[in-house]
Parts: sequence; structure tokens; C-alpha cells
Amino acid sequence: MRSTPVSAAPRRGRRTALAAAGLVAALTLTATACGGSEDEADTKPGGGTSQAADADGTGGGEGGLAAGLADRLKEHGIDVDKWKDGGWKNWDEDKWLSEAKDFVNPVIEGLWQPDRMKSAKEADKTVTTKDAAADQGATDPEPAPVEAVAEKKPYHENAAPVGKVFFDSPEGSMVCSGTVIKDVNHPGKSNLVWTAGHCVHAGGSGGWYRNIAFVPSYNDYGKSEAELANATATEMAPYGTWWADWASTSNQWIQGGSESGGDGAAYDYSVLHVKPEQGSKSLEETVGAALEVDFSAPSATEVSSMGAWGYPAAAPYNGLEMFKCVDRPGRLSLSPSLPTMYRIGCTMTGGSSGGGWFRVVDGETKLVSNTSIGPLENTWLAGPQLGRDAEALYQNMSKTYGGQ
Repeated sequence: MRSTPVSAAPRRGRRTALAAAGLVAALTLTATACGGSEDEADTKPGGGTSQAADADGTGGGEGGLAAGLADRLKEHGIDVDKWKDGGWKNWDEDKWLSEAKDFVNPVIEGLWQPDRMKSAKEADKTVTTKDAAADQGATDPEPAPVEAVAEKKPYHENAAPVGKVFFDSPEGSMVCSGTVIKDVNHPGKSNLVWTAGHCVHAGGSGGWYRNIAFVPSYNDYGKSEAELANATATEMAPYGTWWADWASTSNQWIQGGSESGGDGAAYDYSVLHVKPEQGSKSLEETVGAALEVDFSAPSATEVSSMGAWGYPAAAPYNGLEMFKCVDRPGRLSLSPSLPTMYRIGCTMTGGSSGGGWFRVVDGETKLVSNTSIGPLENTWLAGPQLGRDAEALYQNMSKTYGGQ
């Protein structure tokens, strides 16, 4: 992850390969093969959830937007009839909607073509010297770097259900990573994706990003840039493109998130409810897998190893391949008033943001965090603990929108 330099700290010794190999093996064994081919205005505790347009353009309101949202947009001077024709490119401060209830993401069919996906830039979150040097409360010594390892291909047979999250920002097209998660209230038919808050909302100084879409098992066979010169949509998105019709992130991120993570970093998580650009099956049915989220927020001292998965896009990576890092987690405290974050050694760069962190519990792979921040040197990553606030956000999304 790109960043300003951080203060020096004693390094822990490099972790043994045995622990890493054990987690990788377990993750591989518990991932379900997927059968891919080559060829609202209501705010709940800890988070805000919003409704966008239905994917089929029958949202019940003007311009295919959810009932009431078209009027809300008009209040901000946004012409909903021109949105899909490029009106979404207007990032004027008074038109960049930021409140939880203002999220809008109508489907623009065909927008995310292979070339546009490949040109999307990494979404970075930096950590400043002041932030990293806080050392208040429970902060462990900086971990030794762990070299990211390319995931085995095809991804649908060898990895958890990870993919890429695409979105548009004032700086252009951007990319993060995300994970298909189970919907406890709709077993076997989940349409939920876990990612980082900064992949959907700019935080305290901005608003909701636009054209947010998820592509599971992106570039499933890990083809090179040359091999993908004339790639078809099927090669890049073997399970299709899934648009976020609802999104949620924490109120703490919306209010306090910043380019350096800020006070929102410890709450930098998001849940998306998605619908296919084409088709009617659920995301979980389509890809054949989804992971349970572990909201027990175990202390880093109680966990022997965690793995981070994602699609790093900043040099020396190019965003076309899935990578992973496995390490024993340590603790990172940005402030004594904020929850402690997990931190592992990892050389993945921007673009891996939002990618799931996994651990094995009683033989089952569970999502326990997501990539949030890291230093300029790309030697480690940090992610939030997922406790009661995160679970409340998830449950609200599942109960309110999961069956739609």
C-alpha cells in the first residue's frame, strides 16, 4: 500500500513456513470449487446502509432509481435522466452525496469492459508517521515483511471466493478487492460481498463512489497482460459483473475516514449487496462458494496465523493476478481511543485493499478482517477487528436487503 514513511520500530523475526503452509493448505481444502470456464435512509448502530437502483431498472422510481431516491438526487441538483449518459461524472462538492441514505449506483450495462477494468488504478490508504508512531495501548513491534505468493490457478478451484471491486472516483476508475460472504438469513443464496469502507466511500472529506461493481475470480486463469490483449468479457469476468444495489459502511468511516485512514481506519469495512448485470441466480449460487464472517474479534495474541488475499495493482504488481500473504498477526493501535487493528507482514500493494483476511476455525475458513492500511515500503498490512459494530452492520444489510 502507498504511504508516507512510518517511524522505525524493532522487527519481529520472520515467521516459520510451517504455520503459513498449514493455513494455506486448510484454505485450499475448504474452498469450494465453482466450475468456471476459461473461455435506505435508516441508520443502524455502527453503520449506514443505503438503497440504490435495481439492476433491471425497475427500482420503483424515476430513472430506474429506488422510490424516493430520485427526489433526493434532485434536491442536490442531479438530473437522474442524464446519469447513465455521463451525468455521474459530475463530482462537484454539492453533488457528491455523502450521507448513508444518499448512496446511488444504477447499473450502466457494459460500462465495465475488459480494457476499463485493466486500466483501473489501485485505491490506496496511507498511514502517516504520526499515526504509526502513536504506540498507545497494544501495539506490537513492526512485523518482518512476508513476500506475497501468487495464488494457484484457476482461482475458482484453489482459492476462497475472492474478486475485484471496481468503482469510479473523482480521480478516475479505481480498483479494490473483495470476498463473497455467506448471508446467515438467506443460506445458500447470498448476494453479499465484504470489502473496505474506503472502497465505497471517501470518508469525512467526500462521499459515495459510483459505478461500484464486483467481479468474482477476476482473470480466473491468471493470464498475462500480453495474453489478455484482446480478452473477452468472459475471460476477465468468468462469473459476470455484479453491481452494488445496496451498500453499507460504518458511520465512523463516513465521518472520520481520511486519505491516511484517520479515525475511521479501525472501522474501515463495508458490505455490498449485489445483483448481476445479467442473469437471475444469486452470487453464491453462481460462484459456488461463500465464506462465513467471524465477528468474535479474537485478540491477535490468540491467533497463530491469518492470511490476506487480494489483487495488488501498484508496482511491482499489475492487478491481473491474485496474491496471498500468511503470517502470525500482531497488534496495531492508532489511538488509545480506537479499537486495536490486526497487522501482518505482507508485500502486497494498493489494489489489495478490501481483500479478505482469513483464519481457520475448527477446520472451516472464515473471514476475520480486510486489508485497510499499510506503509510506503509495502512491508506490512493492517485490518480492522470485526466486532459488534461490524456484526450489526452486516445483520442490518442481511435482514433488510438480503432476500431482494
